[in-house]
Amino acid sequence: MDLNVIQIILVVIVAFLAGMEGILDEFHFHQPIIACTLIGLVTGNLVPCLILGGTLQLIALGWANIGAAVAPDAALASVASAIILILGGQGEAGVPSAIAIAVPLAVAGLLLTIIVRTIATGLVHLMDAAANEGDIRKVELWHIVGIILQGLRIAIPAALILAIGAAPVRELLEAMPDWLTSGLAIGGGMVVAVGYAMVINMMATKEVWPFFAIGFVLATVSEITLIGLGAIGVALALIYLALSRQGGSGNGGNNTGDPLGDIIDNY
Repeated sequence: MDLNVIQIILVVIVAFLAGMEGILDEFHFHQPIIACTLIGLVTGNLVPCLILGGTLQLIALGWANIGAAVAPDAALASVASAIILILGGQGEAGVPSAIAIAVPLAVAGLLLTIIVRTIATGLVHLMDAAANEGDIRKVELWHIVGIILQGLRIAIPAALILAIGAAPVRELLEAMPDWLTSGLAIGGGMVVAVGYAMVINMMATKEVWPFFAIGFVLATVSEITLIGLGAIGVALALIYLALSRQGGSGNGGNNTGDPLGDIIDNY
C-alpha cells in the first residue's frame, strides 16, 4: 500500500510521540494498543492495526523496566510492525506475520535505547554544569534535547521503513546473527534477575513476603492465564487491605502498622 505525503508525516509524528512517551510515560503513546491504533487511524487501516495493537499489548504486559533491567522496546515494535503491516497491504491477514516481526524488532530496539541513554548520560553532565552556573534555562534546554532524542529513536527508524519498504526490514532481521540475538537475550535475562533483586531488597518486609511467595509460585503454573493471575492479584490486594484494617484497628497497644506482623506478634 502506498501512503501519501500527509499520511507519512502523520505516521512519523505518531512515532516521535511514541518514542518520547517511552520515557515520559504520561499519555502512553508508546503502548502497542495506542501506537498501532493511531497509525492505523492516520493511514486508513484502523481495524487491522487495532487487532495488531491489541495482540501486541497482551505480549507487552510482561515487558517492564525492573530496577536496572530495560524491557524490550514496545514503542519501536508497535510502530515498526504497524508500518510493515500497512505497507504489506494484506489487511487483517497480515497481522500474524507482523506480530512475528514485532518481537525481534523489540529486541533490536534495545540497541537504540542503549545508544540514546549513553548520549543522555553526557547531557546530564552538561545540565550539571549549567546548574552550577545557575542557568536554569540551559538546564531546561538540555532536558528538552534529551526528550527529543528519545522521540527520534523511534521516528528515524519509522521514516527509514517508510522509505525503503517492508521487505528489506524483514531481510535485515533474519540476517541478524545468532550470537547477537542470543547474547542480547542472555544479557537481558541476567540484568532482569539483578533488577528484581534490587526491587525485592527495597521492598522486603515481613508483611509482603507471603504475597511474594504466593505470586512467585503461581507465576510458574503455565495453565493460569494473565487474566487469571490478574484476578488472583486483585484478590491478594483485597486480602492485604483487609489485614491492614484489622492490624490498624485492634484494641491492643502493640500494633505497628504492619498487618501481618501485628497478627504474628499477637500469637
